[in-house]
Amino acid sequence: MSTGPKTARIAVIGGGPAGLMAAEVMASAGHRVDVYDAMPSVGRKFLLAGVGGMNITHSEPLEQLLDRYGNARPQLEAMVRAFDADALRAWIHGLGIETFVGTSGRVFPREMKAAPLLRAWLARLKAAGVAFHVRHRWLGWDDQGALLFAGPDGEFTVQPDATVLALGGASWPRLGSDGGWVPLLAARGVAIAPLQPANCGFDVGWSPWFADKHAGQPLKAVVLHHDDWQRQGEFVVTTGGIEGSLIYAASARLRDAIARDGHATVTLDLAPGRTLERLTMELAAPRGADSMANHLRRKAHIDGVKAGLLRELLPKDTFTDTAALAQAIKALPLRLTAPRPIAEAISSAGGVRWDAMDDQLMLTALPGVFCAGEMLDWEAPTGGYLLTGCFASGRQAGEGVKGWIKGLG
Repeated sequence: MSTGPKTARIAVIGGGPAGLMAAEVMASAGHRVDVYDAMPSVGRKFLLAGVGGMNITHSEPLEQLLDRYGNARPQLEAMVRAFDADALRAWIHGLGIETFVGTSGRVFPREMKAAPLLRAWLARLKAAGVAFHVRHRWLGWDDQGALLFAGPDGEFTVQPDATVLALGGASWPRLGSDGGWVPLLAARGVAIAPLQPANCGFDVGWSPWFADKHAGQPLKAVVLHHDDWQRQGEFVVTTGGIEGSLIYAASARLRDAIARDGHATVTLDLAPGRTLERLTMELAAPRGADSMANHLRRKAHIDGVKAGLLRELLPKDTFTDTAALAQAIKALPLRLTAPRPIAEAISSAGGVRWDAMDDQLMLTALPGVFCAGEMLDWEAPTGGYLLTGCFASGRQAGEGVKGWIKGLG
């Protein structure tokens, strides 16, 4: 009795972390793997994400890490447990790249860069027989069900034994993740949740004065509140709104609130080290010949962009009412009107719905076609969680293909 082809031909479309991990799993099983990518080289978003320091995963306890995936935890949990942060670090070490844990618990390569890791990984993949085809854009399927590509020499088709789609979401389209796969899969009956920006900034609509004076400046040591959620951190004022790590941490809830209500209002504690009572007392001290700006700076350590924010958002008479001013410093309301476009976002939410796939990430509408990475319907905050999920889902898809090929016999 046949046990299936000894060596199958597998197509991986998308050369990011999820696609490359799937390719590694399948090549290690002896299959012929071809990786196709529309860009001039693979891993471009991976490389750019690592420019400021390649945050590969997070060292926090696994249960806490899994909670970072929010509503998608039930779907991601098994695959992340099978390839968790410790396993991912061990895998990186196997490439000859050392890692370390930063003060925040985030895990980085010793050199803080993505390029050495990617070079070592690609060398290992090529040694395992993985073939790479860049500048090859996937166009869908032809009438016979073969994969259709546009390459440097024109259009051509490929008929693999199985396919892994790892095409990313729709953030950073100039690096290849443009969401162009959505209509191709939708036309084949694959259920897709609309793509939305994640880990994104938001529009506020500053006055020209405030935008000109403070755009690009960081707001440090502030606490952001939204409903029952709060966190301390920092973010940056942009020409039209706000962005940065603290905002990204709340972006999913803020985006959803705007979709539901048309806006989202957060409150900012600009002086988290002082109680309202202490701040009220300090501001009530006589200021003599001091200007209000100097009084705020000396008594509450409020100056620069924080002082500018008070001037931007508060009525003038608030500055003559000590209690009202102290209250505003401790809970300054800021109305957000819209998330920034998905092309500007760090990542995207939405994608191939979980109920469109089986547990091995194979599309039920397209047997033999598997999906992995950011194109699945999940999101996570920055801090290494995005890459952890991409690596884990890529591994899961690769294992799924192995099982599918074995079952062909």
